[in-house]
Formats: sequence, C-alpha cells, structure tokens
Amino acid sequence: MKYPFEITEDPQELANLSFWSREVYCDLLACQKGEITEEAFKAKYNRKASILCLDMTGLTRSTLKHSALFSFFRILNVQKICYPVFKSFHADLIHAFADNFTVIFSNPADALDAAFEVHKRIGIFNNTGKAKEDVTHCCIGIGYGTVFSIGHDKAMGDEMNRASVLGEDTAKGTETLVTENVYNKLKHVNKYVFTLQTHDDVPFPFYYVQKKEEHRAE
Repeated sequence: MKYPFEITEDPQELANLSFWSREVYCDLLACQKGEITEEAFKAKYNRKASILCLDMTGLTRSTLKHSALFSFFRILNVQKICYPVFKSFHADLIHAFADNFTVIFSNPADALDAAFEVHKRIGIFNNTGKAKEDVTHCCIGIGYGTVFSIGHDKAMGDEMNRASVLGEDTAKGTETLVTENVYNKLKHVNKYVFTLQTHDDVPFPFYYVQKKEEHRAE
C-alpha cells in the first residue's frame, strides 16, 4: 500500500527541527536508502564517552506551592553551583534543559567524581540558608560506552538512554547510580563502593555508588 501523505526527506527542512544537523540527516537518509552502509555511518559518528544525566528534585511541587519564578530561582541556583564543577572535572559538553543537565566526559572517573562534588556543594549551599525553603537535591545517572556523536548532546545511543533512565527516573535526591559499563571500568578503583541494585521498572543491571568514607560512615 502506498503512503498517501507527504513525507519530508529534504535534509535542510528536517534540520529546521533543531534535532540533528543537516549533515546527519543527509547521512541517515542515505543509510536508510542503502546508499551508505551502517558500518560507514558508525565509523563516522561513533565515539567513546561518559554521560552524566542530572535531574533536580521538586520542580513540580515547588511551582505549585510557590510560583514559576521561585522554581526558576531554584534551577538558577543549581546551575550556578554545577557549572564550575563540571568545568573543573574536564567536561567536554555541558547542556542544561529545564531542571536537567546532560554532561559529556571523556572518561567515567571524571563523571563520577563530578557527581560526588555536585552532591557535596549542593548540600553545603542548602545549609547556608541561601536556598531558602523547599531546597533542591540532585539525582544523577552515569553511563559509559560507544555512542553516536550526534544531536544536542553529541552522545546518542544505549548508554545515553540508560544514564537518562537512572538520573531522571530512578535515582533519588543525593543518589548517584551508574550503568554496568561504568562499574566494569571503575570497580577496581579503591575509593568507590558499588552496590548492585534492582528495580522493577529498570530492565538492566545498575549500581548505587558511594565514596568509601561515606559508606563507612553509615
């Protein structure tokens, strides 16, 4: 059966969606038509990266309780705190959207250390009184592996999806969760303690991570 409606296959028109670049649309369309191979597409765009996905707690609740502007201030505070942390741990890309961050690192150790530092500084900020009422905490998920260097965050693929699930849907405030790839890469590093987790809504293994001294303090 022939599809009876218009289909947009002009790369420039599709690029107006601001999702992928014109070049990526050209290559994807060519790959879809068999004009270039999947292997050639992967060779052009694949890279190894560590992805940190951060979500802030309480946005909806604070908006309902206070105002949209109050929520903007909460987001602003977290951005002011997190941005220098990510820079100091050598982030390749820092992208904020609404109450989320997506941050790309070359290696998972930098991503994990940045996550611990974020939790530390947010906690200190909350205790200064500058946060006022309805304080914010951060939920963080981290993945590592081969991704496609395309899209807003230059890191699309399975590990990005997993990091997003962990950071935005699974982790609680102050928690850092990591994928199995991150665990396998860093499990021999003495300063971390990894605890295997299970969750009915998460169809893959993942780990809760603490610094060793924090784990002992419990």
